Amino acid sequence: MSHVPLVPIGRPRQAALDDATFARYREAVSERERVLGERRAEVHAGWGEKYVARVHKKGKLTARERIDRLKDPGTRIFEVGTFVNYGRTFQGGLTSPSAGVITAFVKVEGRWCMVIANDNTVASGAWWPRTPEKIERAQQMALRLRLPTIYLVDCSGLFLPEQSRSFPGARGAGHIFKMNSLLSAHGVPQIAGVCGDSIAGGGYMPIISDRVYMTERAYMVIAGAALIKGAKSQKITSLDIGGPEVHVHASGCADARVPDDETLIMALRREVARLPSPAWDYYRGGAGRLEPAFPTAELVGLVPPDHRETYDVTEVLARLCDQSLFWEVMPSMGEEMVVGVGRISGLYVGFVANRQGLVGSPDAPGRKRPAGILYRNGIAKVAAFSRACNADGIPIVWLQDISGFDIGAEAERQGLLAFGSSLIYTNSTNDVPMFTVLLRKASGAGYYAMAGLPYDPVVQLSTVLARLSVMEGRTLAIATYNTKLDDDFEIVTKDPEERAAIEKGMKEVEARIEKDMDPFVAASQMDTDEIVELGELRAYLSMLAEAAYQQVGYRRVKNPRIWSLHDLSNLVEGVRG
Repeated sequence: MSHVPLVPIGRPRQAALDDATFARYREAVSERERVLGERRAEVHAGWGEKYVARVHKKGKLTARERIDRLKDPGTRIFEVGTFVNYGRTFQGGLTSPSAGVITAFVKVEGRWCMVIANDNTVASGAWWPRTPEKIERAQQMALRLRLPTIYLVDCSGLFLPEQSRSFPGARGAGHIFKMNSLLSAHGVPQIAGVCGDSIAGGGYMPIISDRVYMTERAYMVIAGAALIKGAKSQKITSLDIGGPEVHVHASGCADARVPDDETLIMALRREVARLPSPAWDYYRGGAGRLEPAFPTAELVGLVPPDHRETYDVTEVLARLCDQSLFWEVMPSMGEEMVVGVGRISGLYVGFVANRQGLVGSPDAPGRKRPAGILYRNGIAKVAAFSRACNADGIPIVWLQDISGFDIGAEAERQGLLAFGSSLIYTNSTNDVPMFTVLLRKASGAGYYAMAGLPYDPVVQLSTVLARLSVMEGRTLAIATYNTKLDDDFEIVTKDPEERAAIEKGMKEVEARIEKDMDPFVAASQMDTDEIVELGELRAYLSMLAEAAYQQVGYRRVKNPRIWSLHDLSNLVEGVRG
């Protein structure tokens, strides 16, 4: 029982897929990832060089420059929420790249931190519609993983022309301060650097932090000078009202003043360095951080861009797990699902993945049925695995490529509603960190059952191939016009005009659904946290695995000798020699 039976999986690329097919897939996926890169660069530019120059003229760094100096040298920034509000315009034709705030996992003094930084090149760091929700989402990630949270505050308050869509509501701007409070109540370190404007809600945002630093150009005020002038006819600057002279030396709302952004960054790094060291090496148990036996970069040509084409998900796992070693649990049941354990960055992680192609049917030996669908045994298998991982403290990665649940009279007779409810209950009540990846299809209730965003994974990532919807466009069009079709889905009417209208309507529905399934649409409206290239998927998962194991004492983490997974495996498969 003390041994986790990791075994080699996967094959060299040439054995897994022929050169011509690999090249065809790679070309199609690379084109989509090229668009992803261009759009990332567009968002990262904020409102452009003109506004960067304005920030520099004030003697300040931009938000992205601050983060770049804050991170440990040689490490990368793992941004989440890059494309929030992408493609949306607001009053006056204005855009809000990344919703005017940068949220990212950043390694500082060897520890993963959540950094939340107002983008001062976009309306002076104002809060737009969805800005509060994005900040709160990042705070939730930090709370779930107990990560130190660093606020780089340079915020001019709400973008007032759109205040009705960001001020009220259960997740409006005020909820940020509740999240500040919850982080504090759970002992999560919060450190704030006030680098410029900090008005109204922006003024409240840093106050609950454990340490608050202010630069000489920064101020924190409930109301700025313009409002004071209008309300009280007093001519006074915002620095006079709430600069470091006031809040460091009089009110006590800040702890220390520093001359500039560069000094502020050094001070923040010193604060993080005082925190306990990460627990990764302890939980690795002497295991190293080893690369897969097969290059992760090959995923760009191994996953077909057409969702109707199949692939071997084992080859995906082989390019994500350390040394391409994996322990598949309960392989003889629920063949449409793959569940098991591998290491990422030397740390144990559970995987749940949808198999593709055709699989056997336990109810009809010799018959095949399509995978990528949840059947009774597969659902039971995933639920049992999810419960065992939660009992053992093993973080779970869900690799989704699913069309939904099995349907029909036999499925209902077998009680799929109840089996599905058991899985949903399990995932809803798990304490262990869960991370979800939408590889391709994420359809219907299958998306929910596989720990989609409504079931609170800490982070949900999408590839450029992800398709998030209730059902495919053609299927939905048929369902919409069902009363107009016969049993073969052909239009019943013989009237030419009515027939043309139905055909036009079905094409419009299909086209609209296909457009809505674009991952950039999901990312824009916060239905997924980040879009990533297939080749960077392992890097994101490595970071998340380390983040899940960084802190001690806030969740159960059992040693592998007493894993419930051993009991589960032996009960199903028998004791191996």
